[in-house]
Amino acid sequence: MVTTELTGAEEVAWDLSDLYESPDDPALEADVADAEGSAAAFRERYRGTVASLDAAGLAEAVAERERIESAVDRALTYAHLNFATNMGDPARGALVARLQEKAAVLETQLLFFGLEWAALDDDAADALLADPALDHWRHFLRSLRKYRPHLLSEPEERILTEKTVSGSSAWARLYEELLGSLRVDLDGEEVSLETAMARLYSAERDVRRTAAEAVTGALEPGLRTRTYVLNTILLDKSIDDRLRGYATWISARNLANETTDDAVQALVDATTARYDVPQRYYRLKARLLGLDRLAHYDRMAPVAETTAKLAWDEARAVVVGAYADFSAEAGEIVDGFFARRWIDAPVRADKRTGAFCATTVPGVHPYVLLNYTGDRRAVLTLAHELGHGLHGVMAQPLGLFNASTPLTTAETASVFGEALTFKRLLAAEDDPRRKLDLLTGRIEDAIATVFRQIAMNRFEHAVHTERRTQGEISSERFAELWLECQTELFGDSVDTTGYGSWWSYVNHFAAVPGYVYAYAYGYLFALSIFRAYEREGDALVEPYLQLLRAGGSKAPEELARIVGLDLTDAAIWASGIDALADELDEAERLAAEIGLG
Repeated sequence: MVTTELTGAEEVAWDLSDLYESPDDPALEADVADAEGSAAAFRERYRGTVASLDAAGLAEAVAERERIESAVDRALTYAHLNFATNMGDPARGALVARLQEKAAVLETQLLFFGLEWAALDDDAADALLADPALDHWRHFLRSLRKYRPHLLSEPEERILTEKTVSGSSAWARLYEELLGSLRVDLDGEEVSLETAMARLYSAERDVRRTAAEAVTGALEPGLRTRTYVLNTILLDKSIDDRLRGYATWISARNLANETTDDAVQALVDATTARYDVPQRYYRLKARLLGLDRLAHYDRMAPVAETTAKLAWDEARAVVVGAYADFSAEAGEIVDGFFARRWIDAPVRADKRTGAFCATTVPGVHPYVLLNYTGDRRAVLTLAHELGHGLHGVMAQPLGLFNASTPLTTAETASVFGEALTFKRLLAAEDDPRRKLDLLTGRIEDAIATVFRQIAMNRFEHAVHTERRTQGEISSERFAELWLECQTELFGDSVDTTGYGSWWSYVNHFAAVPGYVYAYAYGYLFALSIFRAYEREGDALVEPYLQLLRAGGSKAPEELARIVGLDLTDAAIWASGIDALADELDEAERLAAEIGLG
């Protein structure tokens, strides 16, 4: 029988009453009704007049639009958070669907504003943007205009917006629900995917192999359905991209991330050119485990003879301490997530898999969802999501439009927080073997965040391209493309037998196409900041916090300059990868020192 280990997080549930008391709270319906009425009034007042507004009038209009969107976003955020903890409850799912439909209708009322603003000629727009009255909204308004070449007419935009509810977002929700309901049979007991995946960190190879085989078995029955859902999402995106005139499948995502196709390709090229780093590491890992070659389920195995688990209270002390050592202000904010019940931590049936932080909740603090299992990775995931939370709290005064960051900088605080926490864990460890275990875990996380995400980006590139040129993709072909990209990453250092269907548990492919490279982008950017902090010490603390306070009110290049970095220099990616290679050098040295290398 599988024994579910207690972590102390079993009763750590978030309190959503800061949003609404319950799904039936009259305030929720009142907020939505107010947003609907205000949107109609906004359209009546401003439609056809945006080009004639002066700077002060434009600022007033943007502020009102933000107020309207904040009201419906608050309600929709509550619905999503309420649903995430129990995706098997039809009533919770129905609330999400109803509010998504209302939000889509509301968005169609407001579409004209962005279209009219984008249609303004550049000279007139630049003159308005130079006015101090628009200081607060300048970046937001400039960001709207970047979509100018890809916008359609208002009637066309209205149709696409309304169809999204029954199109891509509906399919993405189905995919998420299918994953949330997935059960893995381990020794006759059904456990969640999260619980089964946590066993890949076991020191016992038989435990890892059994868990991997069980995961593969659990993925098989619904594989055909997930294949069809992803095919539909791929097709839907190809239609959108064709109608909007995007050059490639990733161009729309790059524009939203405030970067360019060329810049992202430079990141991809820099990373794939250094696949020797993960391959070298996996060969070291095989030697440390006494194996000729790793199987895919061995990649996360500990190298120490025993693996430590941290109870929830211990994890809290480690993570809060790491942030507090860096900055008392950061430590206080992070501790508030625990004290004020802004976290939902335990593994539960029908709960959303993985972890996330809802950062830009209008008028309210962020919320963090975890599936806490107590292992080292779970502790660092806690630190990661609380980094997002810190970022959200510090940027919140900017409001909905300016606090929200593109994906390329969204990982800045989370990766930085992980690095702080890892450093604290390493400093507290005296045993060389366990130090090596921590260091190898750190390298594995870096490989997962940088190299694996780029390999997954290459998989996305392959499936989006093939869906557009050759039509619907079979489950078998998805597996072939997945294994091709994984084999490029691993070389001959990892045996991928039995790994072919594992693409299908990656929710990002369905929910946010093109997302995954942002992890590598953000990781290497944050690692560069952390290396600067290690060099400069306390002198970097305030610039870093200033960067977080700026949220998404500045372009990524401007944010990087706050901490003295240049994102336009492609060498930043090579520098970050060199830092990972340096950590691998240290792991090899330590392994040799204790006679394991």
